[in-house]
Amino acid sequence: MRRLGLLALLAIAALGAGAGWLDSQISRPYSGRRPEKIFVDIPHGTSRWAVAGVLRRSGVIRSRLAFALFSDWHFHHPPQAGEYLIDRPMNSREMFWKIARGQIFVHIVTVPEGWTMYDIATELDRQGICSRNDFLAAARDASPISDLAPGAGSLEGFLFPSTYQFTRHTTCQQIARHMAQNFREVWESLTASSTGTFPGGLTAEQVVAMASLVERETPQPAERPLVAGVFYNRLARGYPLQCDPTVQYAMELAGHPVKDVRPADLRIASPYNTYLHRGLPPGPIANPGEASLRAALAPARTQCLYFVANDRGGHFFSRTLAEHNRAVARLRRLLARDAQPGVDRSARH
Repeated sequence: MRRLGLLALLAIAALGAGAGWLDSQISRPYSGRRPEKIFVDIPHGTSRWAVAGVLRRSGVIRSRLAFALFSDWHFHHPPQAGEYLIDRPMNSREMFWKIARGQIFVHIVTVPEGWTMYDIATELDRQGICSRNDFLAAARDASPISDLAPGAGSLEGFLFPSTYQFTRHTTCQQIARHMAQNFREVWESLTASSTGTFPGGLTAEQVVAMASLVERETPQPAERPLVAGVFYNRLARGYPLQCDPTVQYAMELAGHPVKDVRPADLRIASPYNTYLHRGLPPGPIANPGEASLRAALAPARTQCLYFVANDRGGHFFSRTLAEHNRAVARLRRLLARDAQPGVDRSARH
């Protein structure tokens, strides 16, 4: 009996020592030397013990055995595949829950309405997701929307503005196709009840081009159907659209992007220059959001043929050239008044 009691005591002591060792291994961060930031990739189908091996070789846990035992104890929470960023010392318990919850590293990319594919390429390059040139090469492959826009030369206009999450392994081609797929979903929801015909007899690609003009002309959602209505009216009468953003896009394509269009820029020889060429440009000049697409599909009924910016982020709309000239003169007076020192701008009506 004494021998059994002694064995029991030894077993209890061993269990206690084992539990203490296990707790020390999973509760303290790994103290070895490693980079401040490290990426750990867990492939699909990796077993718990194999995950422990990956983490130990990466130098982010103290013990492979301790991590594997702790992981087995929580068998209801399997490890999630993906790439994980370790940017601070973590103990094995924290590491396990990070992987069990699938807190993988992602790049968050926000594409605002009205960005061009060149803007998107620059942002992706800035975040180190893919190079600017590689994304532009992917965006020039229009095959993802060839059924909607058979004449499209690129995905410009079809890279839907939204907030995206991409891993470091997402390719430029996958990014471009994902954005185009988002566009397709929105487009199909907007045109689900249509008869296949669009305002002004436009094609789907031309409607998207119209929406891109609307997007770049006004930041005011309430104005977009009216801006679209003006453009449709000008198309119907054979007037040039005279849309400054098309000139900006032409300058971008020529390698000379400008923020503000100058009188000399209006003479740039480009099919996108709607001061020199009547009708819509050859394709979209930006990537419109849902509100602008909706406006292009359902423009306001208006007699207006002109608009000019006002001093509050919107526009003055006019039916005749004489009205338009008065609106331009009014804008100039407002701008001149705003430029005067000591003017109370909050008192405008």
